[in-house]
Formats: sequence, C-alpha cells, structure tokens
Amino acid sequence: MQMGNPRVRRSRMLMSALLCAALSLSGCGGGDGSTVANSIPADSNTMQPTQPVQPAAVNWTTLGTRATPAQPGTSIKSNAGAKWVDYNPPVLYAGVARQAMQYITMPDGTKLAAYVTLPADASGNAAAGTFPTVLVQTSYNGGNAQYEASIGAALGAADPYIVQHGYATVVVDVRGTGQSQGTWDAFGADEQSDYGHVVDWVTQQSWSNGAIGLYGVSYLGITTVITAAQNHPAVKAAFPIVPIGDGYRDIVFTGGQTNLTFIPAWFGLVSVLSLTDPTLVTDPTIGLPAVLQHLVSAVTTFQLPTMLQALLGTTATAYDGAFWATRSPLENDGKIKVPTFVVGGLHDLFQRSEPLTYESIKTQAPAKLLIGPWTHLQAALGSGLPVDGVPPLNHIQLQWFDQYVKGMNVGADALPNVTQYVTGLGHYATATDWPHPQVQAQQLFLRGDKSLSATAPAANEASNMVAQQPLNGACSISLSQWTAGLTGFLPLPCQTDDTIAEAADVKFETPPMPADVYLNGPIEADVWISTTALDAGVSVRIDDVDAAGNVTPLTDGLQTASLRAVDASRSRTMNGLMIQPWHPFTPSSVQALMPGQAVMVPVEVFPTSALIAKGHKLRVAVGASNLPQGVPPLPTLLNSLVGVLTIYSDAAHPSKVVLPVVPATAL
Repeated sequence: MQMGNPRVRRSRMLMSALLCAALSLSGCGGGDGSTVANSIPADSNTMQPTQPVQPAAVNWTTLGTRATPAQPGTSIKSNAGAKWVDYNPPVLYAGVARQAMQYITMPDGTKLAAYVTLPADASGNAAAGTFPTVLVQTSYNGGNAQYEASIGAALGAADPYIVQHGYATVVVDVRGTGQSQGTWDAFGADEQSDYGHVVDWVTQQSWSNGAIGLYGVSYLGITTVITAAQNHPAVKAAFPIVPIGDGYRDIVFTGGQTNLTFIPAWFGLVSVLSLTDPTLVTDPTIGLPAVLQHLVSAVTTFQLPTMLQALLGTTATAYDGAFWATRSPLENDGKIKVPTFVVGGLHDLFQRSEPLTYESIKTQAPAKLLIGPWTHLQAALGSGLPVDGVPPLNHIQLQWFDQYVKGMNVGADALPNVTQYVTGLGHYATATDWPHPQVQAQQLFLRGDKSLSATAPAANEASNMVAQQPLNGACSISLSQWTAGLTGFLPLPCQTDDTIAEAADVKFETPPMPADVYLNGPIEADVWISTTALDAGVSVRIDDVDAAGNVTPLTDGLQTASLRAVDASRSRTMNGLMIQPWHPFTPSSVQALMPGQAVMVPVEVFPTSALIAKGHKLRVAVGASNLPQGVPPLPTLLNSLVGVLTIYSDAAHPSKVVLPVVPATAL
C-alpha cells in the first residue's frame, strides 16, 4: 500500500472500479490465467490497466541460474497492511573504542588486516563484557581514517550509532586489498574461503558473545551475502545494501557488452586505496612488501589483465563460464538460512539482481526488500530518508540486528515485506512480496506507425531504421547509473530526461493513458531486427512521457544480437508470456547474423516500479547502443560498425514489449 494521501487512493479505486465495469466483457477481475492480450478487445489501440486477479503461484515462474532451471513462483501474502516504524532506542554506551589494527592469519599463511571497534564509555575506555558483532569485509582499505565520515560506513568504517547500541564491529580488508597481504582476485575461491575463517576468528575473541550480524554496502554487501550462504552457525542475520547477484549479467557484460564506465574506475579505486597503506610509515617491513604485492597484482594478475581480456573478447572473460559463476552470489543465495534485509536502487549498478536476491531467500528465511529511487552512491547513503515513514538505513539495520542477532522482540518481523519507490507516484509503496502478488504480464506491439498497441501488427506494416554507432546515451540517466551516481551531482538535464539520449532511436508510444497504469517487475522486449553489418547491439529504453513532452527515464536493457539465444528452461514466464529471458552468453550459444537476415532479439530490461499516470504516454525507444552501459568487445564492435539496423513491425515479425502490470488500486 502507498503511504500517502488516502483521498488519492480512494479516487484511484473509484477509477479502477469504473474501468472494471466498462471492460467487464474482457474478463476484468477474472482469474482464468489467460494472457492479458487475450483479454483485451481486438480493436483496442491503447494499453488497458490490468484488473485485480487472485494471486496464484502458477501465474509466474522464477528466473533460473546457471545451476538451476526456473521454478514455479511462490507468492507471499502474509503481513499485508504492515507499516513502517522508526526504531531509534537510546544508546547503551556513550562512546566507542577503536583498537589498533591486527592480523588474522589464514590457513595458507596470508594475513588479513582487521580493525575492531568496541562500545566504550564517554572517555573512550572499552566496556567490559562480551558483545554481538557486526562483521564487515571490504576491499576499500577499512583502516583509512578518512572513512569515519558519513561515507565511511559505505566503504567499511564502523558506524558509531551501531556500536553505541551494544555491538562490536570488525572490519576486515579482503586479501590483496587495504593492509592485507595476498593477491586480490575479487570474490575468487580463496577470498570466499577466507570469509568463514574470519567468522571463526571473531567468535574466538574475548569480547565476542559468538553472535554475528553481517553488514555491508556494494562490495561489502556482496561479501555479506556470500558469507551468509556459507551458513556458519555464528551468523544470525545479514543486511546487504546494493549487493550484486550476477557478475556477468548485472554489470560487467550486460547483454554481452563490456562496461567501460564503471569497471575500470572501480578497479582503479581498489588499487589506489590498496596503495594508501599506513603501515608503509608505521611498519615498513610489513607495509612495503604488501603495497608492492598489490601493485604487481594489479598490473600482472587481476585488474589490468581482466580489463584487457574483456576488451579483446577473450573467451574465458568475455563469455559466461566458471569465472563468472564463482562471482555470482545468486548461484548460492537460495542456500541462505538467516534473516536477510536487502536494500537496492531503481538506478543502481545492480538494479537487475537486488529483487532477485530477495526472491531467492524469501522462501528459505525471513527476508525484506527495500528499493529506493537511488543510484549506487545514493543507496549507500540512504538518500532522502526518512520519508514516507521509511526510517534511516542504520535505524532499520539496528532493528534487524536487535531482533535477529540479539534475539530481542522489536518488531523487525512485522516490517513491510517489500517497499519500493514508485517513479511517477513520487512515494514509497509497500507490498507483501516481489514479484507483486497481483502482477500480470501484458504485451504491447511495436507498430509500423511507431505506436504501441495491444493489437498485433498487420502484414506489410512499415519498418524503421537506425544507424549503428556506439555513442548513443552518452549523456543520459545511464551515465549517472553506470558512474555509480557520480555524474548525478552535475546539473545535466540529459540525466533526468531521455529526449537527447533517444534522438537517434526509433520511438514507439501509446496514446495518452485513459487511467493510471502501474508497472512493477522485469520487462522483456522482443525486437525483430536485421542489419547490414555482421552483428548489432539492441538498446531498449522505457520512458514515461507527460503531456508537456517531458521524457522521464524508467529503465533500460541492452543486448548483442549474436548472443540472442535464450534458454527457455531458465527464463521467467508470467501468465504464459516470457517476461525475463535467460541468455546463456556462452561461446556455443553464439548465433551468427547474415546481412539482411531478420532475427528476433529478446532484450532483458531491468526491473522497475513506476506509475504511468492518466494522460501520460508509455514510450519504448529502440536504438543500437548505450555507451555508458556497455561497448561490445573489440571483435563484436568491428562486426557492428558502419551498419544500419532495421526494426520490423509486421505480422511476420511482431516486435513487442512484455510489461509487468499491477492494478493501480494496489497503490
């Protein structure tokens, strides 16, 4: 339910009731499980709001993983009507005490740097007794003093608010980063093995009571979910903020294209922070070898070699396989047995997988999902909170850990199951589950006259063409998203309005909506194309266009045409329609293109939650590239240059978009 004006909710309910009466012949409110397209009059040219249906697990499936096929969906209906409360009890301790950096020795002899912060009195004297522990595992040098500012918790510093409420905090530099020894191999097998040994070490400390809550943002959130999946008995709860789910599909090779916006900058950040090692000054005999090892590793072992292999299209890196499976927590998230609170963002780096992480855990353990209107940095800081009753993130974290780590009854279990910011509504809304229990797939066809219609195209409808070049979207919301939100601090209108970004795209639009339409979930665009080149990229943007012509970006997707193969057994379906394709992205799945050959390219468009208001139009813009999101590896790029992309919209090639539609009365 939406936490806003009840008069607005009543008016929407009345509008939906009137529409339901007007559309009664189309089965409004029925639950026969037929596709939405079959419930719309054949002469309809506009998108019709889906009416409430009885939630049923058989209406949709999960998205599979490399190891498991899609499964019948399970829809949680309990905890309806839950409300947010701000849990902010008085502090238990007046201060915090930071211990000197110490080392944890791994079985292979590698030493990991650890930073311990304990509750203390006002003078900074550590309190006596034992405490539950918040464990943070970071690649961003947890010992740097400058991390004690507001950005500190995002990069790995102990949060005084949490410590003063009775928690020890242990921050550990993963191997090969910060002040730790070893070679960095982000989320590799050795690093993941270290996580369990670190948990063991925490439980053996004199100040530890043996109960651990896992916490972290971004990289730290990823170590959180991976550690949680190891099911160490000391781990009682997890609170990951913006964790990745699939290293290949989420960001590094979205749609088979290399992310050159964020990944090089991220590699550089980890490398620089690993070279700012205070032990260079305090103990050069330890600090100098560690820094040299980090530098050599960056140049010869991981960071630089990985980027070069990605750019050159090396098989082991540019295609999905064992390397990426190891670095994809979704392969094991279903094993998590501890209560887990997942935080994500509508424009986050890992937008695709944050709801999938929740979905993987929800049937195995208590789980909650909070999605804000955030980029990566905004999510790390919980920007804009408190609002609509949603408290600051560290208040939620404290409530979660007090309930499940300390064992107190503080109402964390009664918080809303799913809370999402709804673009177009301008507020957060709650639901009992994700996917939304009332969601139904609805398909709209991309017509030759550039309209979007529920009516399938006729024979010989016009096709449309765009030039293939890699620079589309250079200034767009994608720039803000894939710089983790850094460019979002610049007043660039092109980052909040897609008009410029879509100037070279083919734009398909509905007529003005006769009533509010609520979209919530993943989207699939099945685009029939041909090219004059040997390969092509297909970019799809979804927008809300208001009466004044302002184009609000909602979400997007990107797909290399030669990697269009879909594994139907792992793809998500919803009331008979595929709505989230699973592309294998393996060398054996490559399907070559012949110039002029028409092929259908299913594009995975990342999940969103948005209200297309009455009088607004829904736009689907199709182009050939999205520069900030991805650039093809060099061999694919050379095959794609100097081409013309034709987008078909006829009876033999019915391009369409499949949308997740929820009754607006659910808001």
